[in-house]
Amino acid sequence: MTSDPKPDPSMIGGVAKVPLARLPDPEALFTTRAERFEFLAEYSPNLAPYLRFLGEVALAQAELARELPRPEPLSPERIALARSSRMPPLDRNDMRAGLALILPKLCDMLADVEMPEPGRLALQALQSAEPEDLDWVMTNVLTDQIPEDSVAPHLFAAAALQVHAAMLAAGLHVEQLVPIHVGACPACGGRAAVSMVTENMGAEGARYCSCATCQTLWNEVRVRCTCCGSTKGITYRSVETDEATVKAEICRECARWVKILYQNKNPTLEPIADDVASLGLDLMMGETEWKRGGYNPFLVGY
Repeated sequence: MTSDPKPDPSMIGGVAKVPLARLPDPEALFTTRAERFEFLAEYSPNLAPYLRFLGEVALAQAELARELPRPEPLSPERIALARSSRMPPLDRNDMRAGLALILPKLCDMLADVEMPEPGRLALQALQSAEPEDLDWVMTNVLTDQIPEDSVAPHLFAAAALQVHAAMLAAGLHVEQLVPIHVGACPACGGRAAVSMVTENMGAEGARYCSCATCQTLWNEVRVRCTCCGSTKGITYRSVETDEATVKAEICRECARWVKILYQNKNPTLEPIADDVASLGLDLMMGETEWKRGGYNPFLVGY
């Protein structure tokens, strides 16, 4: 374990003004994620079965994004109201109907995929669930409140929600978005899985948070907690060296930490896949007093 008590050492000088957000291209995004999961599985023997399983999930997500009809764009009135109220234009409650349609399709597509027995049982349970049970699962993923004793069925529902939300976000325009508050996606209000230091978003060294739900990337100031917004007491830890490309950004003000990925050092890093593959960092931080602040439905419980 390495610890860096100083501010982020790669934060040298200022960063030019960059776009507020980068909206997803769902099919390309999930295809790239599937490829990254497969690559990471080759170098992570202990995690390989889970990484390959999530790779299959991502492939199914990409296929759904390709086959499903594009959602109707939001009305100009809805966009204007969201901007004037400094609210995200995409409403989680409005995603329920789309999620209810996509979830069974995803479950059917994954029926023949190799997966751990608990996952298989959870998938079958979802396929035969009563409406009220499905509604409970959907409510949990729509509110980012996945119970740690019921992770498996929620994983599938969260994956379906990612497809629907990403397709909705893809229909927006960056100019329609406004900053909401620190750590909140300007498209759907979702929580960040990780943040990334980028080199191809308009200015090298800019930091973007990755929405765990609609997959939008949005700009956040460097060396600031993405949970509480504090700029005091920010430190960094990693399981490798100070040159590690995945670190824990720790806030001593709110006692939470979020992973930061240095895509400017390794352009192949992918927010969700590399978050899962760096589980060792979660296990290391789990032995400290700080709580994980990043949200990833594929890592609930760690």
